[in-house]
Amino acid sequence: MGVVDPDSFRSAMGRFPGAVTIVTALGGAERRGITATAVCSVTAEPPSVLVCLNRATGTCAAVGEDGRFNVNLLSDAADALALRFAGVGGVTGEDKFTEGDWQADSRGLPVLADATVSLSCDVAEVVEAASHIIFIGHIVEMRSADGPPLLYEQRRFHRLSPLK
Repeated sequence: MGVVDPDSFRSAMGRFPGAVTIVTALGGAERRGITATAVCSVTAEPPSVLVCLNRATGTCAAVGEDGRFNVNLLSDAADALALRFAGVGGVTGEDKFTEGDWQADSRGLPVLADATVSLSCDVAEVVEAASHIIFIGHIVEMRSADGPPLLYEQRRFHRLSPLK
């Protein structure tokens, strides 16, 4: 095996289906948010998750400064919102939140009212990894609702359906 080039790596990783989330935080008085699939559970005791955020984003800066974030698992009907928070259409910053039913959770963080799951987290650990920062967060508040999640694989959105 030789050196793996970035394009081949991205192509291979695109084959890994991921749950589509919007990670939100507060940057001072402004809400910040970004679409992310690099989110996963870490431990059940204490309940914790990790999110990988590009260090060049305002959301990454806000999480680093405030030490808190929300993970909002999108329903399979929220593909337009996922694109909006991914930066498609050029909408940035606070303007991203003009679409969707955004509310403040009990800690004041932005939460999507119709998210399939929302996890409000306190940053417990930070790992720097090249262009990204990995935030491990302890979950302090959780909401969940019925409904299938939105998935992303090979540069397309998908719906989850049982095999049988």
